[in-house]
Amino acid sequence: MIRPVNFRMNEQTAVNNYFMEDLDIQNQKINERAQEEFDNFAETLRRKGVNVIVVDDKVETDTPDSIFPNNWVSFHDNGTVVIYPMFAVNRRRERREDLFDILEEKGFRIDNVIDYTSAEKDGLFLEGTGSILMDRVNQKAYCALSERAHEDLFIEFCEDFDCFPVIFTAKQTVDGQRLPIYHTNVMMAMAETFVVICLDSIDDKKERKNVVDHIKKDGREIIEITEEQMHHFAGNMLQVIGANDQRFMVMSTQAYKSLRDDQVKAIEKHCGIIHSPLDTIETCGGGSARCMMAEVFLPRA
Repeated sequence: MIRPVNFRMNEQTAVNNYFMEDLDIQNQKINERAQEEFDNFAETLRRKGVNVIVVDDKVETDTPDSIFPNNWVSFHDNGTVVIYPMFAVNRRRERREDLFDILEEKGFRIDNVIDYTSAEKDGLFLEGTGSILMDRVNQKAYCALSERAHEDLFIEFCEDFDCFPVIFTAKQTVDGQRLPIYHTNVMMAMAETFVVICLDSIDDKKERKNVVDHIKKDGREIIEITEEQMHHFAGNMLQVIGANDQRFMVMSTQAYKSLRDDQVKAIEKHCGIIHSPLDTIETCGGGSARCMMAEVFLPRA
């Protein structure tokens, strides 16, 4: 997790992230609120026994979205690190090789780095686990295509990691128009035994059926959320491991409050729930709890 120092609404990502809203307060105050929410969130995870590695952002890079590291990097159990091409120019400054040194100092092993960032020259983007939802058990990867998730790059990723691609388009209503959702992980969350998903966002019936068929074939329960709940970041969740190998579904308090009782009970059949208030981060950043965590699957040295 990257602790912010320059968090604010990023004008370069606002062009196609329709979850973002402006706050009528000074950027310094926005950053202070974001830091408070970040610290509370990290501490909430640690109290449940989740291993959290926090790295401070750097003032000199001026990276307002650095709090969402999962978009530029992913860490895999075969010792591979992947670096991704980013849509917003100022987000490309978030990429930091010193993070790899920090992870190795923490006892993780890095054997290989795959770098897709040359695709930026061609205007092609694939924003990490924001764009890609991996089913690591069944060797599948799900992707909602958008300006930030190009199909050719996604196919290349799937070939590199020997994954079966499940491709679709997810949309949301913006000023009466159906427009692509910027990241897969705001409408879908993949856990070990269940999936939280806004199926209403997949307008094409064949694509929707294909996604449902893959999820059911692999034995996962589908917990469906509405588009309104999605806009409260109820699709932006991540399953983590805490003390005594206990599983938790992590989400923001806004997301948790948007869920119906039956949806909460459906999740709690599978694992516990952790939630923390992230209102400033969600409003100005257009991302939530899942976006703030770059999970580490690297092997131990």
